[in-house]
Amino acid sequence: MGVLTSQKITVYYERFKEIDVTFTKDMIQVTGLLTQQVHLKTGNDFWPCVVYTASFSGAKVVANVKTGLLGKLQATNNFVNLRFCFRPPGESNTVTFFVAARVMATAPYGNSQDVNMFTLQFSNRPPDDFIEIIGRVLDANVNSSKRKDVRIPLNPDNMRKLSIISTESSVNIQGVPRRCILRDLSFSGTKIIMMGVAKFVMDKEAVVRIDFNDPRESFLIKGKFIRAENVEGKKEMVALGLTFDEAAVPMGYKIRLNDMLTSTRADYRTNPSDEENQNGAS
Repeated sequence: MGVLTSQKITVYYERFKEIDVTFTKDMIQVTGLLTQQVHLKTGNDFWPCVVYTASFSGAKVVANVKTGLLGKLQATNNFVNLRFCFRPPGESNTVTFFVAARVMATAPYGNSQDVNMFTLQFSNRPPDDFIEIIGRVLDANVNSSKRKDVRIPLNPDNMRKLSIISTESSVNIQGVPRRCILRDLSFSGTKIIMMGVAKFVMDKEAVVRIDFNDPRESFLIKGKFIRAENVEGKKEMVALGLTFDEAAVPMGYKIRLNDMLTSTRADYRTNPSDEENQNGAS
C-alpha cells in the first residue's frame, strides 16, 4: 500500500467523510477487504459481521442476532469496536485495525428473523490506513467523471508510470477476437489500431483487454466503436476510437489511471515543463 502524506490523508477525510461506500464485489476486490476477518467486538467477545456500507463517520453492518449479540450490546451500552482487515492488491501483508463506534439503530435485515442491520457511528476519526484505502477509491471515482476525456498517450514514459509493459493487446468484436495495438487510454475509452476496414466495425460493440503489471491485473472493458480514421501509409490498418460502457468500467482500472494522473500532477508542481510535454502529446 502506498504511503500518503498526512496532508493528503486530511484532504481525503475532509472531502469524503460523509460519503457512504457500498461494499460490492468490485469494492471488496479493489480494497482487498478480507470479509472473513471482519468482526464486531463487544467486551471480550467477537461477532462475525458483514460490512454493507462504510464512510469515514460510520458504517452499516449485518450480523446474526441469534447468538446473543443484542444482549451483549445492551450490557455495553451499545458501544462496540468494528474490526477491519484488508490486504490491498499487490501487498503481501494485511492491514488490521479497530474503529470504536456506537450502535445507533438496529433493524431486521430483509425478511430474516435471524439477521439484523446495525447502524454504527464512529466515536473518532478512523485510522489513516482506512482513510487511505477508502479515499483512494473515492478519489478515483470522482476523477473518472471530472477527467473522463483526458487521454493518456501510451508513450514509454506513460507506460512506465502505468506499469504497462506492452501496447499489444486484443479486442473481441461481436465474439470474434482480433489483435490490436493500444494507442491511448482514458477513463471513458481507448484508441486502438488493428487490421480491418472501418465501415465493417463502426458502431459495433467490442470488449478490449488492458493488461497492467505490479501487481498483474487484466481488465476486460466493454464499449462501442464511435470513430475511425486511416493509418497513414498502411491502408490495411485502421485507427478506432472505442467508447466504454460507463457502467462496465472496473474500479480497479479507474484507480490505475487516477493514481498515474494524480502522481503526474504532483510531479508537474516541481517540473512544469513536463506538463507542457504531456499536453502536447495528447
